[in-house]
Amino acid sequence: MDYCCPHDIGAARLFSRMARWQRRRYEKHGFLESQRQLLEGLAQAGMTGAALLEIGCGVGYLHQHLLDQGAARATGIDLAEKMIGQARETARARGLADRTDYRVGDFNEIADSIEDADATILDKVLCCYPDVEALAKKSLAKTRRVYAYTLPRKRWWVRLGVEFMAAVLWGFRSPFRSYVHDPSVIETWVTAGGFEKCYENQTAVWLTQVYVRRSDRPRDRKLLGDLQRCGEATPR
Repeated sequence: MDYCCPHDIGAARLFSRMARWQRRRYEKHGFLESQRQLLEGLAQAGMTGAALLEIGCGVGYLHQHLLDQGAARATGIDLAEKMIGQARETARARGLADRTDYRVGDFNEIADSIEDADATILDKVLCCYPDVEALAKKSLAKTRRVYAYTLPRKRWWVRLGVEFMAAVLWGFRSPFRSYVHDPSVIETWVTAGGFEKCYENQTAVWLTQVYVRRSDRPRDRKLLGDLQRCGEATPR
């Protein structure tokens, strides 16, 4: 796989080293609290029959869980080849191989080759991109109905943790870095793309938000029903 920049190369190497560990951690402990929140928001938005796109899918357990819960199919994209290898293995083990499609690469570089999806998921991915605006806008353009993500909260202790990790990565001569992007700016891009927020939750570190595309068409009953359900969720 060819990568466009040193940052991508560093990310691919780092996350490939973590692939087997991430799979074992999930098999032993299950979802993180922030991921449970993300799944709660997606469930309220309605995933039955949905075509999913997960960018930065890791070993695949998030979208594979949604497939087990009634989503139709999923495309998973990750920079790390070993993450995708683990995702394919777990999909086969769970009987989901025929409903999943995996790609190795930078979404910003391969977006034109990816089909549109009903729901796009970015779990702890926006913080891995220096050009987050391009990632957000290209992924929004691929999204028909639901756009969901988890990203770091803009708090001093989160920034301190990111700076510490940057120092560690510098020590290992890795060009990869993570970022604390302004959530309010990202929300501006999402709402400008025609979406409205229907779910929000947070942990000490992570902010989770789920959006549903606005619709002024009364005949689109399913989407209006999704918006109504989402409107009943009270952010915490």
